Amino acid sequence: MILNWRSGGILLGAVFFLAVLLVKPIGVSTQFVIFDGILWDAINPDIVVLDENAKKGYSSPNAYLNKSGGKYAKNVANPLNYSFVFVIAMIAGAAISGLMRGGVSKEEKQMPEVWRKNFGDSTVKRYAAAFFAGFIVLFGARLAGGCTSGHMMSGMMQTSISGYIFTAGAFLAAFPIALMMFKKGR
Repeated sequence: MILNWRSGGILLGAVFFLAVLLVKPIGVSTQFVIFDGILWDAINPDIVVLDENAKKGYSSPNAYLNKSGGKYAKNVANPLNYSFVFVIAMIAGAAISGLMRGGVSKEEKQMPEVWRKNFGDSTVKRYAAAFFAGFIVLFGARLAGGCTSGHMMSGMMQTSISGYIFTAGAFLAAFPIALMMFKKGR
């Protein structure tokens, strides 16, 4: 079953509203930092330490993990929290959804014509571009102190000025870049 855009948008809005109302605003980019911290802590157990003097009970010699009085360090030490489980559930939900609809169709596996006209048929080039774009988006999200779901979706839902500014900036950057990158085949 595939939802049309209107039903999907209404359901997404309802989920965001319930999350903000019942738990907290949705945001996922910080959880990539937490996951990095979990891996780092597995290799170097001194990166997160139990600290009775810290606000959250944990501290780290890494300034970023020590942010907010050890909040990130605490999440690295105890990753089974709402936000981290939410990200894992998103990944699992996408996998289940894909399996329920029968996997990826042959048409979906093919490159879009607009990509092929602008960049050729190389799947390696397409995967490299997707990885690079994902890296830039995640870097920007951390630089902005939040991702599109945190600033754009949850932020605008709460009528946060930073959410509106972030959204305007994202679209002001996305349109000209898309027009520059995909000149052929429009």
